[in-house]
Amino acid sequence: MKKSLAGVIVAVFIISGCGAVASSFTDPRIVEKTDTLSFSSVRLLEENGYTSVDLSEATSYLTTQGSYILPVVTRVYTFPFKTKITDVVVSFTETQEKTISKPLKLAPSPIADDTERPSLASVRSTSFKIYPEQSYSYHIAAGREGDNLATFLAIHLYPVHYLPSDNILRYAKNAKITITYLLPETQSTTTSDQYELLIIAPEAFSEALQPLVTHKINKGMTTKLVTSNEICNSVFFPAEGRDCAEEMKYFIKNAFDQWGTKYVLLVGGRNGGIMQEKWWIPVRYSLLNDDGEGSYLTDLYFADLYDADGNFSSWDSNNNSIFAEWTTTAKDVLDMYPEVYVGRLPCTSVSQVKTIAEKIINYETTTYGTEWFKKFVGVAGDTYPAPDDPYYEGELATNASFQQLQDLGFDASMLWTSNGRFTGPDSVIDEINNGCGFVHFSGHGNPASWSTHPPKNESVWVNGLQVKHMSQLVNGKKQPIVIVGGCHNAQFNTSLMNIIKGVLEDGLSYFEWKTSLGDFWYVEWIPRCWGWSMTSQSKGGAIAVIANTGLGYGEPGADTLTERGRHLEWLFFKAYHDGKDNLGETHGVDLMYYMNEHPPMEDQVDCKIVQEWALLGDPSLMIGGYPS
Repeated sequence: MKKSLAGVIVAVFIISGCGAVASSFTDPRIVEKTDTLSFSSVRLLEENGYTSVDLSEATSYLTTQGSYILPVVTRVYTFPFKTKITDVVVSFTETQEKTISKPLKLAPSPIADDTERPSLASVRSTSFKIYPEQSYSYHIAAGREGDNLATFLAIHLYPVHYLPSDNILRYAKNAKITITYLLPETQSTTTSDQYELLIIAPEAFSEALQPLVTHKINKGMTTKLVTSNEICNSVFFPAEGRDCAEEMKYFIKNAFDQWGTKYVLLVGGRNGGIMQEKWWIPVRYSLLNDDGEGSYLTDLYFADLYDADGNFSSWDSNNNSIFAEWTTTAKDVLDMYPEVYVGRLPCTSVSQVKTIAEKIINYETTTYGTEWFKKFVGVAGDTYPAPDDPYYEGELATNASFQQLQDLGFDASMLWTSNGRFTGPDSVIDEINNGCGFVHFSGHGNPASWSTHPPKNESVWVNGLQVKHMSQLVNGKKQPIVIVGGCHNAQFNTSLMNIIKGVLEDGLSYFEWKTSLGDFWYVEWIPRCWGWSMTSQSKGGAIAVIANTGLGYGEPGADTLTERGRHLEWLFFKAYHDGKDNLGETHGVDLMYYMNEHPPMEDQVDCKIVQEWALLGDPSLMIGGYPS
């Protein structure tokens, strides 16, 4: 398990059929790289009075609210950490034009996964002469590539443009990319790879975690358990930071730099508090305000240690002590690509710690080679039903996930509302109790439940699991990794204390059903949120859950698989297909795949989707277990 973080990563995303040339200038560290791409002809589809554009090379589509849906071709390049990208130029050739009879399809608003489907958005009042107004864009970030630090350059090409006043499409056949960059003078190396796994927990949980530490070491994973008191008291590294969360992040950075840490397991959830929350282990709230909610939990904060320039990634670029701020008047510029892989077990008692530690040990020692692990379960329906929409978004997403597993020897059991196999909680309970390696729920949620719709029927809900059903999961050691599309299923700050807070703030009106619900009806008062309730079950349940801590978002219709939450959901399975077999790395690469395609600082909803995608589980977990 000892691996160095040193090494030069030379260019990288190899593009099939594209050439690459590197040449030196006066400074031997200045390098120019070129790539060429060819595009197939666009395909047009007329539907419901609109024209849709398809391009086989497209990796996603432009879906900015109030504009036109057009294909995007993204290419990602990887360079040594602290490489300076000095110039990016893209030129298109063999441009053609085509007049279309119907206007292009418009991009709808992103939909929170607890609301109804809106109508298509209209074009902004300022009309476009041409859309998009640029032919390419790019963003740069620092993160982890395998066991190395790297600089990532994601270039987004727009080979198709639309002239709305003339109803003309303009599209190119070829593109040439020229990247000029300055290599760093020296490569960063770690002085040690002493502890691959860092477990951070309160002193009260230390004894209960010792069997897990011993197990990890026996499996060849160097492991260090550190208490929160040791962090605050500068036992290993000098404590620094403006609050407890920043102190812990600096500690993780020092562990990464000096111990070679790759995985960070945070063990500790809510520890009381009424008007002000108390925590066993610090948390960070993102202050991104999307008008749906003003803040939500984000453990990605602790995983993103460096920005693209090699500086500490504080998530407070304007230095006003408001972290991950994004409002109409202020915006922190964030990197968000992880250098370490972080997961949390939001335990509130020693008994919960013992339960989950035993579950992890059993999973990693008994799962390998079992037949049940090779089963995938998809639970979904028509997420955004509409009479004129033939697409069942949740079913498309679960099918896309299984497509990533099919050639790995997995079988699928699809519990869909359209095939009649998903009719309520019993359908899901029976399937999980039979044993499966992965479950993908794609639909709607809140802290206490998950549900979806039957085809084309927005007035009817089909309930999946609720917190009250979790004790019926008696699948023993046959525990799946669960991916959940929906709102708030991993909102791990829920507590009975929230009822007291609600009454103190609002009196008996706290319990009223209001037009926009009321705080009581958001179900933030349950002792354990949906995801943690499933993971912490002692007789079965899940070995880990990945879900949203806040409002989830989706894109209705044909583009659902390449945009918003549905895209992020199935990209987890792509990361696994691509060979990532530790849970935290699979989760982290999922986030990176999404950010490569959807620059988080360009779209508030995309930024939030990444920040709130939380892993409630052990990031060092070997998916499918270790060989005996």
